[in-house]
Amino acid sequence: MQKRAINPTEWLRHFQLSHAIEVTGGERVLYLSGQTSTDADGTTLHKGDIVAQFAKAWDNLKDALAAADMAPSNIVRLNLYTTDVATFMEKAEEIVPIWAAEGIQPAATLLGITGLFDPDLMVEIEATAVA
Repeated sequence: MQKRAINPTEWLRHFQLSHAIEVTGGERVLYLSGQTSTDADGTTLHKGDIVAQFAKAWDNLKDALAAADMAPSNIVRLNLYTTDVATFMEKAEEIVPIWAAEGIQPAATLLGITGLFDPDLMVEIEATAVA
């Protein structure tokens, strides 16, 4: 499988993101449902801490990838949902390194929403991965 980042402008690279990702030769596509800051029983963790919530949601996303014999390097798209866009952007310098540490630069969308299934959740991460 080959992935090619397509970036007609450079500004998204500051956030370790791409405008588009082209995939050729992929054999499997994995659509991951939204992952949140919850433990194995579904209990919400890290109330009020958007960075810790993102980190836990990211760990849950990596667990789902591993269960499908994939890794973060297989991610081509992220959808990031937050109930607080202003705080997300304020903390971006702490959040971005969480996925940047994996060496990925996916296409992504950040969406501000009014709420998640638990009012204490601030972030949900959805992804598409290709192998």
